Amino acid sequence: MRLGNRRVKNELIKLGNWSLNGKVISRRFVFADFAGALRFVNRVGKLAEAANHHPDITITYDKVRLALTTHDEGGLTIKDFRLARQINKLAA
Repeated sequence: MRLGNRRVKNELIKLGNWSLNGKVISRRFVFADFAGALRFVNRVGKLAEAANHHPDITITYDKVRLALTTHDEGGLTIKDFRLARQINKLAA
């Protein structure tokens, strides 16, 4: 179920470092090199597969941008915030 604006803002505050752009939350991660970025993306991929919820991923050498939304709900759901929290733990 798609979350309302108030709930989205509350969940976003809890995440830290993620930003809201319309119906998408995103975060940029920076690594020492391309290999580090790829290792992170592979770990994110395992989380995404387990959750059956997949982010849009952009890799630019040592930077990774992840974007989450629930396409079949037309916006943000708890799935997006749950996966974002898991991704934050990977990056910590």
